[in-house]
Parts: sequence; C-alpha cells; structure tokens
Amino acid sequence: MSEPPAVKRRLTGGLLGVCFSLAGCTPGSVSDSPKDAGPQDSTTDRSLVDTGHPDRVLPPDIDAMPPPGAFCALPGSVVFTEQGPEVVPGADASAPSLDWLNLPVGFCAHVYGTVPNARQLRVAPDGHLFVASPTTGTTGGGPGGLASIVVLPDDDADGVADQVVPYLGQLPSTQGLLFHGGYFYFQDGTTIRRVPFKNGDLQPSGAVQAVTTITATQSAIHWPKMLDVAQDGTLYVTNGGDQSDRCVSTRPILGSIFSIGAGGAPTLVSRGFRNPIALRCETDHNVCLAVELVLDYSSQAGGREKLLPVRAGDDWGYPCCATQGVPYANVTYSDTGGTPDCSGVVPEPVSFFVGHTPFGLAFETGRWPAPWTGRVFVTLHGEYVSWNGARVVGIPLDGNGLPQAATDIDGGDTGMVDFATGWDDGHNDHGRPAPVEFAPDGRMFLGDDNRGLIMWIAPVNLKPGQ
Repeated sequence: MSEPPAVKRRLTGGLLGVCFSLAGCTPGSVSDSPKDAGPQDSTTDRSLVDTGHPDRVLPPDIDAMPPPGAFCALPGSVVFTEQGPEVVPGADASAPSLDWLNLPVGFCAHVYGTVPNARQLRVAPDGHLFVASPTTGTTGGGPGGLASIVVLPDDDADGVADQVVPYLGQLPSTQGLLFHGGYFYFQDGTTIRRVPFKNGDLQPSGAVQAVTTITATQSAIHWPKMLDVAQDGTLYVTNGGDQSDRCVSTRPILGSIFSIGAGGAPTLVSRGFRNPIALRCETDHNVCLAVELVLDYSSQAGGREKLLPVRAGDDWGYPCCATQGVPYANVTYSDTGGTPDCSGVVPEPVSFFVGHTPFGLAFETGRWPAPWTGRVFVTLHGEYVSWNGARVVGIPLDGNGLPQAATDIDGGDTGMVDFATGWDDGHNDHGRPAPVEFAPDGRMFLGDDNRGLIMWIAPVNLKPGQ
C-alpha cells in the first residue's frame, strides 16, 4: 500500500456553520459561520495533490466539497477531493494532525478526542460516545489505559469531544460494552455487569448489577469479552482461548461464544476459537458476526484470521484445524497421536492474512453512498512491530445480511476494498485502528489502542437528521 500524501492546509471558502451533535441539535446552537473560523474567502486553492490512488474517483452524486450544514463543513475536517485533501480552516492548531490518512474521494475525517488504550467504542441512546480504556495487558500492548469506562460528550456541537468524563472506574479488565433495554452492559473481568441508563447520564444513575460470570477456561491475554444483542433479543458474549491450547481429541471448551438467558446462565453457542476479539449484530437481519484471531505465525501452516457468522452448533476448528478439511500443519491429537478430523469445521466466508489482525467491526447504517453503503467495515490492527496491513476495509453483505466471500491471503483484496489507509507508512506514529462504531447520525467513529486517537469519518454530503 502506498504512503498517503501530506495534507495541504489551505483556506476553503463558502463553508457555513452547522448545528449538530451525536444526538442532534439543541436550541440556540446555530451560528452563521464555523466556530472559531478564520476569514472566509470566495476562492479555494485547488493545487493538485497526488493521491496515489487513480482509481478513487468522485462518485457523480457527491459534491467535491461539503455543502453548508454538513458534518464535513466543520473546522478541522480533512476533506478528500479530486484535487487532493483539503482542511476546513478555523480549528485548534494544536489538534493532532491527520495528514497521514488516506480516504476515498468524497469523504472527510475529523479528530474527535484522545483516550489512552481505546479498545471499544459505543454510542449511547442519547448520542454520547462511551470508550473502554483497560489496563490489563493484551497482545496489542496499548499503553496508558485508565482502568475505566469514560464518556466523550460533544454538547457544543463542534465535532470535538468537550471533555473526557469518568463514568465507571476500577475496571482494569474491561472491553465489551453494550446499550440495551434501558441498561448499559459492560465487562468487568470474567463478569458481565449492567447499570440502568437514562439519556444524559454522565455517571451511573442506579446500582450496578451482575448479569453473568463466564466460568469457561479463561485466557490471561485473550481476556476481552465482547457483547451484543441479536435482532431476536439474544445476548451474546465471547470468551478467548490461548495460544498454547493443545489439540486433544476431547476438544474441551476454550475459545467460544455464549448466549445469556434471562436467568443469567451462559449457554454455549459456538466453539473452536482462539481469540474472538470482536462481535457485532446487524439490526436489519437476525445476523451477528464475529472476528477470530487464530494461531500466530501460522499462515504457512494453513492459518487464516476470520470474519464469521454466529450460529448455534458451529465449530471453527481451533486449536486443531485451520479451516474445513485443513488440520494445522504437523498437528496431531496430543492424547491419541491421530490426525485431527477437520471435516466438520465450518468454512469461513471471509479470511485475512495472519498478522493483518482484524480487530473491530461495525455495520454501515444505510446513510453512506455507493459503493460503501450497507457494508460491514473491519479494522485491521496490522502486523506486530511493522504494523503492515493496518487499515479499514469494507466488505459487501448479501441480501440476508451475511458477508460475501472475501479474502486478502492471496496478496490482494478479493471481495473487500480498502477504505482507510495510512497507518502502516513505516513511521509507527499514527496508532493502530482498533474499535469502530457507527453513530445513528451516520458517522463512523474510529479509535486506536496505541496512540489513543479517536476520529470520525463521514461522506461530504452527510448532514444531521438525514
């Protein structure tokens, strides 16, 4: 992947102020010009910038620059045009730069805030962004976590978080977050807890309750437990396995996905995982997808990372099988010496090169233009040390909400398309894409667990309330 161009900072005229937040407008917040905007000019410097991506042309139904009232008209937005990236003036000069980022023409990116070791993002029903910031170690190695869940409100509607508000503390092992049925669910080590949630809450407004404790074998480094609720109301929780799990004929329950019933007892749904690091459910179909990180350095032994559906009874093979019919090279059952039977392993619809490390996923909500509308977006954390392959890709869904066949293990991107790139430019100073979330207003929120930067991305024409 080529290195993205540096963003040229220039004045862009004709961009009027907007009134919006994640939740929407509030009375009295409309202004006639961008907040803290500098002098406006009727002309725009359109000097050419080589994008390095000649195939990324402007869709015919998208304007080159954001119209008045669009999210991308906010000061500080980096707008990707046919002529190259342009920065809307008037932003705080001390804000982190996005001059390394590359997006398709017709989109913009905007810095939102910073939370150390941001491992999960969730937008609350009132529009506030919640972030999980753990301190317990993981293989990702994100530094400086807060051992807390924090809130990043944007009540002044300038596209930047007003502050980082502590919501729940003393949570060293927290990652999974979920809003459902008037409650905020969160991971606390092996226990899933919940607290009543009302719009506007910046601290718990009720007592914390234990929902369930996952009693399956726990991994010291693959401890994150991801949460989501399917369209039919089923609550799912993931459980990680270990790198050193032995292939034995009894196939003990290790890495797995459970459902949680009304009584709180976990019920096994699917198995054969090493590290199911992400889980999200689609709202238009009764479909949930998970991301599986498999045996490190196993690409030559048949290994591949996976994006897969969550279904009762499925076995995804680990630690014996790389995929259907393919035992890991030179692996035998340690208790019998026999060759593992991998015929019953479910074939994955989407595979990734081991080390590209798919890390988060989210469903686009139908507000983005073709060819991006209705896709599932996956963040790739990149290879350890080099961060090679770190990017965000879009994968199309079929008419049932399931991902269409896609892979990047052949050296290309068959069935998936790069959406955001720039992290793996050799400098290792831009963080690594990790959590991703779509807000109800259509913006994609994207965080990293290394630098801690959180940004949002939107099509140039997207406006609040559309």
